[in-house]
Amino acid sequence: MRQALVLVNKIIAGILTETDDMRYIFKYDDAYLINAELRPISLAFPKQKEEYVSDELFPFFFNMLSEGANKIIQCQTLKIDEDDSFGLLLATAKHDTIGAITVKEL
Repeated sequence: MRQALVLVNKIIAGILTETDDMRYIFKYDDAYLINAELRPISLAFPKQKEEYVSDELFPFFFNMLSEGANKIIQCQTLKIDEDDSFGLLLATAKHDTIGAITVKEL
């Protein structure tokens, strides 16, 4: 099982988990959830107490990844399998992302 903090402007919004059976779970942090001033991380993830569960990496997070030649170069440089989207997300989305969202490995 691998996990990552999902941050919005350096504020912990929730935890993204890849389970051992290759399912993906996103759960909002309780403090983030109850703060009415903090917006959802995206329209696809309205603030709710229940977990979001998927058999694939959620498109919101998958779309943070490079494609094509850039993905190949990143995977070769970082020694990450090209099919390991979660691993690539952990390695590349911890800084210099487009927008307010960052993802940091736990």
